[in-house]
Amino acid sequence: MNLLFLRILFVFSGMVIGFQVMSINDNPILGIFLGALAALVIILLEVGVRKVSVGGLSRSVFGLILGLIVAKLVGDALSLTPMAPDTLAMTRIVLSLIFCYLGMVLALRGKDEFNIVIPYVRFRRQDQAEAVIVVDTSVIIDGRIVDICKTKFVSGKLIIPRFVLKELQQIADSTDPIKRQRGRRGLEMLHTLQKDAGLDIVLNEEDFPEVSEVDAKLVKLAKLLEAKILTVDFNLNRVASIQGIKVLNINELANAIKPVVFPGEHMQIKLIREGKEHNQAVGYLDDGTMVVVEDARRLIGQEVRVSVTTVLQTQAGRMIFTKMEK
Repeated sequence: MNLLFLRILFVFSGMVIGFQVMSINDNPILGIFLGALAALVIILLEVGVRKVSVGGLSRSVFGLILGLIVAKLVGDALSLTPMAPDTLAMTRIVLSLIFCYLGMVLALRGKDEFNIVIPYVRFRRQDQAEAVIVVDTSVIIDGRIVDICKTKFVSGKLIIPRFVLKELQQIADSTDPIKRQRGRRGLEMLHTLQKDAGLDIVLNEEDFPEVSEVDAKLVKLAKLLEAKILTVDFNLNRVASIQGIKVLNINELANAIKPVVFPGEHMQIKLIREGKEHNQAVGYLDDGTMVVVEDARRLIGQEVRVSVTTVLQTQAGRMIFTKMEK
């Protein structure tokens, strides 16, 4: 049903109710006016709270209930004292207002600690914990997540935050053609993931308006949901690990499954370009590993047989240093 039609119907219903109520006092015109005015005020309130999340609303209700319980307990304790009934009734009203306000404020400020609130309740056995994984923007654009999910190496519930989807849309709408292409690729990968991977994928609406950076929002959401972060971003990996969050880095997985090479082994490599040092040439294995060949600059463009001298593991990946076979 169209939202505009629903609002018009609500205003009309308010006018009918106002007409029936004020007809008793022989003033139906005023009733129609008051009914329409009340309906419009409610619609304006509905538009104003459109940005309120379900999580924020549930936390507010939790704080309100907690405040009412505390106010009831304190009021019952005061009723045991020799206090006039009128004074006691007014005191109960004041206490209810104070404790309800304090309860809602505390619930909203301490939302990270309110994991028992309805949107985040997870009923499960302790020995069968469900894996929850928050997906980063970089890993969606990277695209390898689709193939990894198809192989069932990643299992559990994948959480796609709304602010990650928003960042993807902003990149796809960028004036920079390279960024625009990356953003569109990310949206296409996300569509493929939802359609073909066969995983439980959930779009999370939680946002953190007080936090501006997407990486910081990801870390906060992962803490809130007790989830892991799936990423290829080295900086996000470091920041999340420092804060005690488990990180699944696809680049680390790719490095871990590369074939093991030992000094003294022989291989065939095609030289592609010059190296950084004098007279060096560089080639690449099928998995993207860089192979540096000493004294081979003159042979760029040819395929040569080399012997491994050193294997260097860096943060960016693995490098293999070799020399020409005599």
